[in-house]
Amino acid sequence: MQRLMFYCQHILGMGHLVRSMEIVRALTKDFQICFINGGEIIKGFDIPAGVEVINLPAIKTDSEFQELQVVDNAFSLDEVKEIRKNLLLEIFEQFQPDILIIELFPFGRRRFSFELIPLLERVKSTRSSTKVVSSLRDIVVTKQHKQAKHEEKVCNLINEYFDVLLVHGDPKFVPLEETFSRVSNLNCEIYYTGYVVQKPPINPILTDEDREILHSDKPIILTSVGGGRFGHELLDCVVKTAPLLEKVIPHHIQVFTGPFMPEEKFYELQSMAENSKNICIRRYTPYFLNYMKKAELSINMSGYNTTMNVLTTGVRAMLLPFTGNQDREQTIRAEKLSDLGIVKLLTTNDLQPDLFAKKIIDYLQEQPNQISFDFTGAENTTKILRQLAIKQKVA
Repeated sequence: MQRLMFYCQHILGMGHLVRSMEIVRALTKDFQICFINGGEIIKGFDIPAGVEVINLPAIKTDSEFQELQVVDNAFSLDEVKEIRKNLLLEIFEQFQPDILIIELFPFGRRRFSFELIPLLERVKSTRSSTKVVSSLRDIVVTKQHKQAKHEEKVCNLINEYFDVLLVHGDPKFVPLEETFSRVSNLNCEIYYTGYVVQKPPINPILTDEDREILHSDKPIILTSVGGGRFGHELLDCVVKTAPLLEKVIPHHIQVFTGPFMPEEKFYELQSMAENSKNICIRRYTPYFLNYMKKAELSINMSGYNTTMNVLTTGVRAMLLPFTGNQDREQTIRAEKLSDLGIVKLLTTNDLQPDLFAKKIIDYLQEQPNQISFDFTGAENTTKILRQLAIKQKVA
């Protein structure tokens, strides 16, 4: 069985990790996998059987992406950088992968060049037979005034080090050229895989709390903000709106704050909700998709994975895009879906309890449009990498 090394660095939310792990789940039948996690460990996160996971000393960032921060303060950032760089090189030498996948880089995560460039240089300098692959979501973060310089650097890095680019999207919805103008200047092979989607766990081991809600006849309004480091204004509004909804609709409001929400904010939300009988606030569940399949309405941010969950379950959804760091990725995705009548687009101006309550009540009476994209991204990725491995073996 051929060996595959997969590097993933999540620094703010958990979307990159979720998507990467769904890809890995599909790859396990064909490859021996070493998964490198550079972000904070998520308690209870489902890891496929047989996958070796190595957690680097974790690094995160603030909501405006201004600075990298060490999760465990036992070492300084410079010390952690050096430890991580050496550890990556050591893992590569020991594992000797046939394929190395690096998620997002060089379209993003270039602040991790301190460890990725030495790794790529090691692959190149040893004349290794390792094929290097970039794993990219559907929409690239644009750099506005620095876009031309950004794209020049991406082209140089791709052409210097990478053999294949996998775009986990459907070009009928968002072609890569829409957010990266120099696709024609990339010399590597480029494949659209379709969207990578999550599937609900088979035979889930539900807690009593999960069972009570998921097996109840009571309708659900589901609310989440991904990892929980941002989106607090949406959760504040939902909690303040709950008493207004309690009087007019029978729904149970289930809130998942995300595993990275600061402790003080989590307890603040619980305190705000303590007098409302129609709302429950929890951090995280591995059965999020089960909740979404049951929900009559889902209120979320519009990250890649949550949006895919909305599309594959067909749930009625209200989406508030993340706009920190002048990032338009979630806005582009949500606006396109709103224009198609598939979701209801929210802005911060909508986050006023009286107005928000009315929007929820009105939207529960509407039936959103449905659309079918290519949702076989994980399976297609496996086929592409299997063929790449075959070509490499023959060569």
